[in-house]
Amino acid sequence: MPILPPRRNPKTGVQKEGNFLPIPSKFPKIIIPYFADRPLNFHNYLSTPSSAWRWGEHRVERALSERTSPLAMEGLHSMIGSFLNATIDDIALTGLSAPYSGKVRQSYNAPGGRKIIVATDRLSAFDRQITTIPLKGQVLTQLSRYWFEKTRDICPNHVIAYPDPNVVVCRKLNMLPVELVVRGYLAGSTGTSILRMYKAGRRTMYGVTFPDGMRDCQKLDHPIITPTTKAGVAEHDAPLTPQQVVAENIVDQATWNTVSAYALALFARGQEIAATRGLILADTKYEFGVLPDGTILLGDEIHTPDSSRYWIADTYQQRLDAGEMPDTLDKDVVRRWLTAHCDPYNDPIPTIPDEVRIATAETYISVYEKITGEKLVLPDAAVDPAKRIQAAVQDYLAGNP
Repeated sequence: MPILPPRRNPKTGVQKEGNFLPIPSKFPKIIIPYFADRPLNFHNYLSTPSSAWRWGEHRVERALSERTSPLAMEGLHSMIGSFLNATIDDIALTGLSAPYSGKVRQSYNAPGGRKIIVATDRLSAFDRQITTIPLKGQVLTQLSRYWFEKTRDICPNHVIAYPDPNVVVCRKLNMLPVELVVRGYLAGSTGTSILRMYKAGRRTMYGVTFPDGMRDCQKLDHPIITPTTKAGVAEHDAPLTPQQVVAENIVDQATWNTVSAYALALFARGQEIAATRGLILADTKYEFGVLPDGTILLGDEIHTPDSSRYWIADTYQQRLDAGEMPDTLDKDVVRRWLTAHCDPYNDPIPTIPDEVRIATAETYISVYEKITGEKLVLPDAAVDPAKRIQAAVQDYLAGNP
């Protein structure tokens, strides 16, 4: 596919290769990634109300009818669009036990103390299943693969093999019933986020006291751990203090000491690597499990757009000083759309427009490529992903009984 020359936007000027589309400051805080070797989409921004989406107090204005370039029409937008009807919502692998279905992943027991975990394309937010995002499961699996490899010197993890882009074979763990959320900034939009509670007037959260006068998305003096219960698919996570985790026998003191130390060290490594990629890892979630011999391993996922909040470092301070939300690269794309259209905790979830799904997919792919420095290898859209995954798992088990 040809490399595009820089494009001139009448509102923002010339777009340089390899950067992100500059969006006029009055517009919303969503990053539209620009891939130098892929045709650009969403490159015109108009001020017509009919093309506007509401994002909280902001507006993304997109000229969906103004994409006159054939190259743009056939570019990344079309590539992702070809997967809109080939997303993985549910999958049933034959020859294995009945799966356990989480919010995003489905896991199967396999011989030899192993589990086979398939990352679907489901997107969960506000403790609810929202929609599917093309290629999301692949991004989650492959980005976690990158981070598991980059952090295994800090904490052992559950990974054994990757037979398919959406599949990890791992060691079967007894997962701890607590999620360790590490936060470096006063941020978040969910009911368990410190920003939402802070704006509601609370100053003591998760056993930590915050001063008055803090700004949205302000950096904390040091990262803190804000544990929550591990909710089921239709349940809400509940905030805990570290003291409660031990006092209520969720985990014992020695286990808590170990996993909290792991979490802070993993977060420090994640922030360090993200900074070299021009990103801020603002917060993230870790889940740990225990082997039969008592060894604690990192499980689930690590530093993905599902479990983490990424911001663009170059514009962070400017936007903070202006009282604006940071430029974000995570599933806040969908969260913001939802909060602008309904009460996502109580109202029926409206159908997510395809353009929002595609924009979210672009964000996920952008995070993967920006962090790893590699292009995401797209699967064949003509191949049924369920059949592809079934064949890959069968081949793996045949060679590794």
